[in-house]
Amino acid sequence: MASITLDASDRSEIRFAVKRFLLMGLAALVLIATPVAFWIHAVSEDHALNRVVGSTQRLATNAVAPLVTDEVLAGDPAALQELDERLQPWLEEGSVLRFKIWNADGRIIYSDVAPLIGQQFEFADAVGNFSAGGLGIATLGVQNQLENEYEAEAGELVEVYVQLAAANGQPLIFEAYYDDEDVREMQLAVLLGVAPASVLALAALQLAQLVPAIRLARRVQSDQARKRQLLERAIDASEMERQRIGRDLHGEIIQDLAGLSYAMESEEMRGSSEQSPLFNRARSILQNDIRTLVAMTGNLDPSDLREAGLQTALSRLAEKLTEQGIAVILNLEKNLNLEAEQSALLYRVARETLANVAEHANARTVEVSLRGYANRTELLIRDDGSGFDPEACAGKDAMGLKIIRSTVSAVGGSLEVSSGTGTGTCLIVCLPSVERRC
Repeated sequence: MASITLDASDRSEIRFAVKRFLLMGLAALVLIATPVAFWIHAVSEDHALNRVVGSTQRLATNAVAPLVTDEVLAGDPAALQELDERLQPWLEEGSVLRFKIWNADGRIIYSDVAPLIGQQFEFADAVGNFSAGGLGIATLGVQNQLENEYEAEAGELVEVYVQLAAANGQPLIFEAYYDDEDVREMQLAVLLGVAPASVLALAALQLAQLVPAIRLARRVQSDQARKRQLLERAIDASEMERQRIGRDLHGEIIQDLAGLSYAMESEEMRGSSEQSPLFNRARSILQNDIRTLVAMTGNLDPSDLREAGLQTALSRLAEKLTEQGIAVILNLEKNLNLEAEQSALLYRVARETLANVAEHANARTVEVSLRGYANRTELLIRDDGSGFDPEACAGKDAMGLKIIRSTVSAVGGSLEVSSGTGTGTCLIVCLPSVERRC
């Protein structure tokens, strides 16, 4: 099998496809990584708060519980002062900002802020459930409840509730407030430990898909290039055959028929008057056939297209409609960057379409427009004729239109036909530019 060489436009389209794949992959990576990052952030926060709950529970059980004596529970000033002194080191090092000890009724038994001792507040639902035997709880945020008069200005704090049993076994609730900085650092450490691995895994998956994507793009482009080459060869072979048929008709058959016409004219002049009408009719039929064949050879071998270009060839096609009394509006842009097979294809579309207009449309005016854009060349043919119903004709689409549609599609172009009964017909052919194929 002959190898297919990708030209510059094919390689450019491959690069474009790869860039689009990478951009889409990057967008997907961001879309996936963003919720994953939020999830890791929440999990790391829960992990940090759980660690704070654990350390607070150990503090309450090992250091505070033995100091909560009956005297503390009774509010003895000396016992409260002693508890202040024993807990002062944790407050001085700055890791703990506030201590509170509650009974089950919501009364503060002890606090490092003396005015709070003896005050009673209503527990939140979570604390109420916790006091009934649940695990410790921790929250991170600004403290703005009634019992937080002395913490409200401290910004975000970590508030922790754990169970505490007094020296006499009475169940109590121990509350501690921490600066959020330690929790944030712990949270950041977990996030930095997990997030890079997740992002790298997603990026590795994207890169792993890149090589198959490039191979697939090259395979698709190779198949398209093969189709274009086959189409170009088919068009070239078709053009050569049409030119050969045109030369044979013009050089042999038409010349022979023209000679026969002259011979019949000569015989008519020498023949009897009774045979004159017969010779005259036969010669008239023969001359009409000669004109038809001459017109056919012009269509089979469009010398205007090869020698003068597409615009001139389209103008010559329009002249034939003008001779039939159909007004033609031409808007043909010059200096279009078209390949030879593209010009031939557009010419064929225009020739078939204008022939149908002349024969079937009953149109008074036809517009033919040829324009070039940044990424395409567009041929528009619109008439004000009788039109047709596309749905009614869909099942019996003309073979010529089917061939045109297939050929246009093979070169990466598009063909649109819109029509309606009594509203005329509009045909638009779009071919990709040389630099960038559709």
